[in-house]
Amino acid sequence: MVSTVLNTDVKQKDSEHAVVVAVASRAVFEQGAGGDDGVYAEGMAFPLLQALQKVNKRLLEENSAESLLFDIVLITTDSQQQQQSFHLISSTKHYGLEVSRFCFSTEEDFIENLLQNNVHLFLSTDRHEVSQTSQKGVLSALLDEYTASCPSEQLRVLFCGDAVIRPGTNQTPASRQTAQTFSAQLGKMRQKFGISDSPLSIALMTSCGGRDSCGGALQTLRSLGVSADEAYCLAGAPRGPILSVLRPHFLLSNSFGVLED
Repeated sequence: MVSTVLNTDVKQKDSEHAVVVAVASRAVFEQGAGGDDGVYAEGMAFPLLQALQKVNKRLLEENSAESLLFDIVLITTDSQQQQQSFHLISSTKHYGLEVSRFCFSTEEDFIENLLQNNVHLFLSTDRHEVSQTSQKGVLSALLDEYTASCPSEQLRVLFCGDAVIRPGTNQTPASRQTAQTFSAQLGKMRQKFGISDSPLSIALMTSCGGRDSCGGALQTLRSLGVSADEAYCLAGAPRGPILSVLRPHFLLSNSFGVLED
């Protein structure tokens, strides 16, 4: 059973041009009953939604008629939160989060929910959910502990260069097309801002190989319309220290699936 509730307090985005980002509600708000005012506590992905919203705000400041905007959808499969949908919706409004739609489904049909809402990118703290959606060709990324410490004033996206130059063998034509479309949209957004003071930052990191591997990954991204603000060639060094400094909201591989540590 799938149901969708529109947020009438938010102006709905242009469905033909908007970039639809679906986030698991359990990642945005802490699970459990709300407080006396019915408001949930902030969760791991709370700064992510604020950063997406910041990009939209700056895009509209540049052009009030801009249609290339992030369209945020909250996806809920948690039966407790479904039963307390009022608290979920009121919490979103309480914090001023510009969520366009609230989608409620069971664990069995949440992928159908994503497809019905034409989701371009799905984000969750549940590794199993991310794996499932990736296998079905839905662009997905895993949110981890780095997400909670990310800045809310700038959206930080990190590409895994190793996967860019060596695509996975299990990547389907549909998932490849979805990945290329999303990267092109992201690249267009970034081009609308200057070099400094941008609300969107794109970085590239290669874990293996040398300078040539990093250069090849940069060229591949540019062919997709993505210009990286920063590039890091680790040449086998641990990724943890760089990730703790970059603090990306999420990591994307060529197929934009789960990246293993």
